[in-house]
Amino acid sequence: MSTGKGLIFLGPPGSGKGTQAQQLSEALNIPHISTGEMLREAIAKQTPLGQKAQTYVDKGELVPDELLLGLIENRLNQEDAQQGWILDGFPRNVPQAEFLDKLLHKLSKFSQQAINLDVPDEVIIDRLLLRGRKDDNEQTIRRRLEVYREKTQPVLDYYRQHDRLSSIDGNRQLDKVTTTLKQVVS
Repeated sequence: MSTGKGLIFLGPPGSGKGTQAQQLSEALNIPHISTGEMLREAIAKQTPLGQKAQTYVDKGELVPDELLLGLIENRLNQEDAQQGWILDGFPRNVPQAEFLDKLLHKLSKFSQQAINLDVPDEVIIDRLLLRGRKDDNEQTIRRRLEVYREKTQPVLDYYRQHDRLSSIDGNRQLDKVTTTLKQVVS
């Protein structure tokens, strides 16, 4: 088994996963792999994957597994991910978590640690409304949080049962959350 760091960032949309993953990516010199960014790029470029994903994103639904799995496998095989990586936005359900475990076993890669950024819903709604993306209105945000809780809570339980979950209070100043994350992953 490789000694590279495989980190999985979990938390609802707007919890600060992307920001914190970027900070840690720079500190550890490993790539921050955001499925959300990969999907937004595919949608913007109107790739076949992007066109399929667009219909789900517009409704505030999660993009189906089959659209994500190949994308993740290809990304983890790229050169810059050979010493470690931070996955942001994947896995979002237990079948994805199981797929990731099988994939990493097949690729003989990395110790894995899941980190959950815990932030209250009302704080998330305020953050996302301030962010001002076109797909961020209160109704869509509440639906995304509902879908997140329904689909992703079992993922937290999965990693907790495998003794690989650390939960961190994400409702603090950015630098305090970053400091805590560095302590948890070192």
